[in-house]
Amino acid sequence: MSVLSLLELDSPSEFADWYRIGAEYVYTVSTGMGFDTGTFAADAREATDAMRAGDTDLRPELARSVAADLLADAVFSDPFCEWMPLWYELALAPFVQFADYRLRAVAREYATGLDYLSVPRFSRPRDVYVGGRSPLSTVDGFVNRFVLADALIHLEWYVYVARESGIDVPASLVERTREETVAYYTGQRETLSADVRRFQELLFADDAWVRDIGDAYGLNSALFGVWERILRTERERLAATA
Repeated sequence: MSVLSLLELDSPSEFADWYRIGAEYVYTVSTGMGFDTGTFAADAREATDAMRAGDTDLRPELARSVAADLLADAVFSDPFCEWMPLWYELALAPFVQFADYRLRAVAREYATGLDYLSVPRFSRPRDVYVGGRSPLSTVDGFVNRFVLADALIHLEWYVYVARESGIDVPASLVERTREETVAYYTGQRETLSADVRRFQELLFADDAWVRDIGDAYGLNSALFGVWERILRTERERLAATA
């Protein structure tokens, strides 16, 4: 199966593993940073089992976590692609738009009846400045752009989903991580603070997310393979600088 087969997913049961893998990522980052996860692990298992059964009537805290995860994935790729070369953005545009539609549709089934749940907005190049200029003016090459985009947007993705799942992520750490990340990956800073470096190392475990999605849905995708290698390489490089 290719990555295009993901566009055939359209029911809660088919997105159960999708949510499970996202929840595992949130749990891995959170416990790695020593954040209090409370009952999140058990709640995520309960939510996953309910999704597999096609159940959309979940306890509010579970429904919020599921809806947040799917919404965050729905809106991830469009801003990410704006950081990339135009050929990449144009090639993925049809897939991104349809995936957004599918993920939002299932997320709505869990968001119905919840108190206000915002749709996250992730950073695009026009939202970030380095010395008054676009960060892309200092970053060349596909891989470097990919790593910069992921370092910024996976931080924003994680913070949104973790907080909507009841995990307290310190605002001061998030602010420092964003500031240092932009400076570091645009060559304005030589190193990251120890806790920021550890945070980003854990966040770059999204190589496991890519691999696990591929395995769960039986994909044999060259594109997923490229993503996984880039993310794994950066995670290992950060770990080696500890």
